[in-house]
Amino acid sequence: MQKTSVRRMISAVGCLYLLTVACLGQNVIRLWQGAAPGALGIEEKDIPTLTVTLPDSGKATGAAIVICPGGGYAHLASHEGEDYARFLAMHGVTGFVLKYRLGTDGYRHPAMLEDVSRALRMVRSGATNWQVRPDKIGIMGSSAGGHLASTLLTHYDSGDPSSPDLVERVSSRPDFGILCYPVISMGPITHEGSKKNLLGENPPQGLVDLLSNEKHVTSNTPPCFIWQTSEDSTVSVENSLVFAEALTKNKVPFELHIYQQGRHGLGLADKYPFAHVHLWAIELLNWMKVQGVAKE
Repeated sequence: MQKTSVRRMISAVGCLYLLTVACLGQNVIRLWQGAAPGALGIEEKDIPTLTVTLPDSGKATGAAIVICPGGGYAHLASHEGEDYARFLAMHGVTGFVLKYRLGTDGYRHPAMLEDVSRALRMVRSGATNWQVRPDKIGIMGSSAGGHLASTLLTHYDSGDPSSPDLVERVSSRPDFGILCYPVISMGPITHEGSKKNLLGENPPQGLVDLLSNEKHVTSNTPPCFIWQTSEDSTVSVENSLVFAEALTKNKVPFELHIYQQGRHGLGLADKYPFAHVHLWAIELLNWMKVQGVAKE
C-alpha cells in the first residue's frame, strides 16, 4: 500500500495519525496523536500503533480484524501478527496488527486494555476509509494476545458520546473473537509470566478476578472461535475449556477445536505464501463464512 494512499485515508478521519517506520518501510498508524494514556516516555515502546494489511481489490469481504500478537506481555511475536494479517488478507479480510504496550517496558493493566480498546474504536470510526463494515470488526489474539483479546471481548464499552475525541465516541465491542491457544484466567491455571507482566508482583485478588476473563462472559459476549492443542505445555488447555464453558452457560455461539498434537506458539505452522497452514486456519475460514465475514 502506498504511503500517499494511507495519508489520504487518514486525512479523511481527523483523529488518525501516521507514523512512518523507515527501517521497516511500513506505514503505521498511531493510536493517539500525542502521548497515550499513562505513557512512561516518548520512545517507540511507549507509542501503541496499528499496521494495516489490505486485501487485494475485488477480494475484500468488508470484514476487519484487530490482531494482538502473543509474547507473554513481554514481547510481540511477529508470526502471530504480520503472518496472520497476510493470511487473512489473502481471504479478503483487512488486518490491523496492534503493537500494544508491554510489561517488560514498565506497563501494567489497564494500559494494554486501553490500547486494544482504542484500536477497535479507531478501526470502527474509520471503517469507511478502509472500506470495511463497522458491524464486521473482530478481535484476534494468541497466547497473552489471546488474553488481551478475551479481555476486550468481556470488558468492552459503548463509547463516550460526549467525548471531544470522535474515536472515543464509538463502541469498543468486537463483533466476533478469535482466540488462539489463549491465556484466559489469572487464577491457578494462568500462565504465570503473562500474569506477572500484566499485573505485577502479588496483585490484589480483586484485580486477579477482574482479569480472569472466564468470570466476565455474559449473554452479550460476541461469538468466538477458539483453538488450542492438548499437548500445549506453556498455557494450560484448561484456559480454552473454561472460556468455552462460560460461553456455553451464557448461550454465546462459539466453535472450539482442541487438537491432540502441537506445541504452544504454533501460529499458522507455515510461512507466506501459506501453502500448508494448520487445519485450524481452514476451520477458521469456514467459521467466518458462517458468521458472514468471509466469502463462500
